[in-house]
Amino acid sequence: MPGIDVFTDPPTRDRWLSACASDDALRAIGTGVRADFALECGAERVVLRVEDGVPALAESEPVFTLSAPSEVWAELLAATPRPPYQSFFGVLRTGEGRVDGDQLAFAQSVHVVRRILEHARSGGAPASASIETLDRSQVRGRYVNAPLQGAEIDIYIEESGSGAPLLFLHTAGADSRQYHGMLANAGLQERYRMVAFDLPGHGRSDRLPGPIGGYSLTTELYADAILGVIDQLGLQGVIVSGSSMGGEICLEIAYRAPDSVRGVIACEASERVEGRRQPWAKHPQVNESLFVPEWVYGMMAPQSPQPFKDDVWWGYSQGGFNTFHGDIDFYSGEWDGRDKVEHIDTDTCAVVMLTGEYDYSCTPAMSASTAQRIRGAVFWSMPGLGHFPMAENPAQFLPHLTKALQIVEGSTDG
Repeated sequence: MPGIDVFTDPPTRDRWLSACASDDALRAIGTGVRADFALECGAERVVLRVEDGVPALAESEPVFTLSAPSEVWAELLAATPRPPYQSFFGVLRTGEGRVDGDQLAFAQSVHVVRRILEHARSGGAPASASIETLDRSQVRGRYVNAPLQGAEIDIYIEESGSGAPLLFLHTAGADSRQYHGMLANAGLQERYRMVAFDLPGHGRSDRLPGPIGGYSLTTELYADAILGVIDQLGLQGVIVSGSSMGGEICLEIAYRAPDSVRGVIACEASERVEGRRQPWAKHPQVNESLFVPEWVYGMMAPQSPQPFKDDVWWGYSQGGFNTFHGDIDFYSGEWDGRDKVEHIDTDTCAVVMLTGEYDYSCTPAMSASTAQRIRGAVFWSMPGLGHFPMAENPAQFLPHLTKALQIVEGSTDG
């Protein structure tokens, strides 16, 4: 099987490129792509020319080069990489690797580069043909109207089950479909009235007033949308659970409106996430529907079922122009909880924080540090999960959610 030997062993390299050439998924996603790039491992370098998704050895000067030390490549190309080595973006995040040369060309080709690197792993690339099915027959969708930014906005909600109210908040650039694995769960349906909604300009909700492409999420807008949905649906004593930017706003809600909720379950969140604003996510020469899903794909755990990971990728590919970029203005820009989290009163609003071990955007260490500043908050890391635990592996996330719900309910009973 391939692995780091692709740099030094010609037969291994040939098997790697042969696997790439026979990959229908790579050809489908690589249509129209032509790129000359190199992989550099110390003194060893492999130069590839990709045409329509098919790579071959080349002697040309590469347009861009992915470079990392040999020990980092060994981690990247392991059958099951350790976090954060499941993605070259993770290596860039830690500073252990770099991209030299034409950054625009890299951004335009990253979807092909990722798949080629997956084939270089000692376990080979994952298959991506099957579809994971969920029983969505009990999930109901409708619209509610809420005033936001001086306009009446129709917000699309999905709900299922009956009992104590539980509100889910999706991640940046996504929509409520991320929570279908929870909404479709029969056990949760028996105990909770579960609700998820699409933020304005996301999924099936109305977009906000203003020019297309001018959207930028703020703390005020985000909090108003959530509290507006809670009010419109009469969700008294609701538990709010969100991931990524949804986790951040959970902490904000616990700080600013603790009497409006019973507790929060903040996933993949910390008081401040730096360095995630990405200009290629809104660039006239980069295909947003390819780059954005690639930017987030690497944050999922390699062990998560491929059909669910593909669904996350596909959902991000469907986002509207500037939707993801505008959300990151909040996630890694405007929102800053460093002066807020220590003032959260967990006697009024319980706080549980969960973070997947493969999340390199908001690492478990970052979340743990924030939880330590919130008196009474509970935190744990989720093994084998990444940045989208509820969507990338619903079955593995469910026990963590169930435990968190029990903690919130136990801390607020009586």
